[in-house]
Amino acid sequence: MQRPKRRTTPVKPGLAIGQYYPSDSIVHNADPRIKILLVAAYALAVFFIGNFTGFAVIGVMLGGLVILGGLAIGLVLRGIRPLFVILAFTLLVQLFTGGEPWALIGPLKISIPGFKTGMFLDLRLILLVIGASLLTLTTTPVALTDALEYLLSPLKRVGVPSHELAMMMTIAMRFIPILSAEADKIIKAQAARGARFDSRNPVTRARSFMPILVPLFVGVFRRADDLAEVMEARAYRGGKGRTRMRELKMKPGDWFGFAVVMLLLAGMVWVGRMPVI
Repeated sequence: MQRPKRRTTPVKPGLAIGQYYPSDSIVHNADPRIKILLVAAYALAVFFIGNFTGFAVIGVMLGGLVILGGLAIGLVLRGIRPLFVILAFTLLVQLFTGGEPWALIGPLKISIPGFKTGMFLDLRLILLVIGASLLTLTTTPVALTDALEYLLSPLKRVGVPSHELAMMMTIAMRFIPILSAEADKIIKAQAARGARFDSRNPVTRARSFMPILVPLFVGVFRRADDLAEVMEARAYRGGKGRTRMRELKMKPGDWFGFAVVMLLLAGMVWVGRMPVI
């Protein structure tokens, strides 16, 4: 009897933002316009939360969405790894701000309010990255472009090309994991040639990263040129006279899901503004 094959994750290594994970879940089948609006409301709600209880509640909601979307936790959290340096630096800077001292390190005072502020900033950034990752992991690039174009269509009245703007935003998001994978490939190649990326000397480490920039930008321009040629070969001429293979249609379940998530976000903001820790 043969063992069943393990299910592999059909995404490239690197950042989760900008990559799509194919599935037939409730989250995947939801209308992309609803998902974009909910992510925007979610991002706004994250900035209104002011205590750890609110962050915990919103984390539980994200966990539920990950389960409903049939996604692996590790896949969603992958986008946080490149932020470790930024998160650590933010927390370190806030630790030494004014307020009630918690501990002393020589002339430096570590304050409790500074620690809480740093943790809040880090948690907000982490939650925003996870929310953006959930959007791209559960929405195809075509659906994302169509939804953005629909939501930006009122701007056509003032001369804003909504289709071109939506296409630019989608391509930019799709390039994020490509850049991450390209940078990782160049770093490994430079390390094989003796580059000291693991040096404890920050100057030496910074110098090791300098040779990465030129091949990285060359690769970006090459990929952008290839993409332009492919789009031209397929007779892409912008949004004028363009039709869609699948029209976006709202279903009752989409409206119900939108209402439920909005109520949850409102409750989280209320809990997050309560005078607790």
